[in-house]
Amino acid sequence: MSSSVRTPSGCPSPSGCPSPSPHAPRRRPPHHNRIGRTGRRRVAAAALCLLVGGVFLTGCGQGRTTPAEARAAGGGTAPAGVDPSPVDCRKEKCIALTFDAGPGPHTPRLLDILKEKKVHATFFLLGKNHVVPHPELVRREVAEGHEVGNHTWTHERLDQLGTEQIRDELGRTQDAIKEVTGKAPTLMRPPQGRTNDKVESVARSLGLSEVLWSATASDYATTDTRLIGDRILEQASRDGIILLHDIYDGTVPAVPRIIDELRSRGYTFVTVPQLLAPGGQRPGAVYHP
Repeated sequence: MSSSVRTPSGCPSPSGCPSPSPHAPRRRPPHHNRIGRTGRRRVAAAALCLLVGGVFLTGCGQGRTTPAEARAAGGGTAPAGVDPSPVDCRKEKCIALTFDAGPGPHTPRLLDILKEKKVHATFFLLGKNHVVPHPELVRREVAEGHEVGNHTWTHERLDQLGTEQIRDELGRTQDAIKEVTGKAPTLMRPPQGRTNDKVESVARSLGLSEVLWSATASDYATTDTRLIGDRILEQASRDGIILLHDIYDGTVPAVPRIIDELRSRGYTFVTVPQLLAPGGQRPGAVYHP
């Protein structure tokens, strides 16, 4: 039986990410209490598995692999050209910065910031309206040491599609990125974090691992740069994967503060493959902190 998975909260629109509202309400960060960060994350994960959008999920959490489990298991493969050991996340306090749904007009400024801060990120790219019209930005991402992944062709929810439609959404983006960079991605992020057995099967056949996340700012809903930063800094944790979008006005200006503050807390920024090393990636696996 197929099992849907969703994590909070990727861009929700099946036809593409919506424009953020400058008047979106500020959300108070969750209160700290005595159960601690690990306890809070477990409670939140349990609640998410029970109920998402009014629909109870079956099999939630099955088949997911944490970065620590990936490192311990081994047996995966590292993408060609990736240094397997620039940092050892078994010893370092690592966190991965990821950006969805680009490239777009804000991407050049983001790349400038990442270069200045000496941070490598992972970009999950949309094919039709982003890779195709902006091949020079995709090439720049790769040339500057960032990891490039697949975020589908048109941002359709994959768990609502048939097998051949899923293959079309992922396969066309694989081909488009390979045409620009010379190699196909090995990572993909399903829109909204929604996946099921059909998605995992197609991903495996295309040599793709799925990557979910542990921290998000819901930056599609606000242009408040301070709020975006606050949300990420509140949710950051060791072995975490941060989800942001480089297509919104408020997001890229928040990145310098996020990097500086997390570095001051002792974090080391890595790409997703570096976070999983030395275990490497397994096609069809779902990685979720």
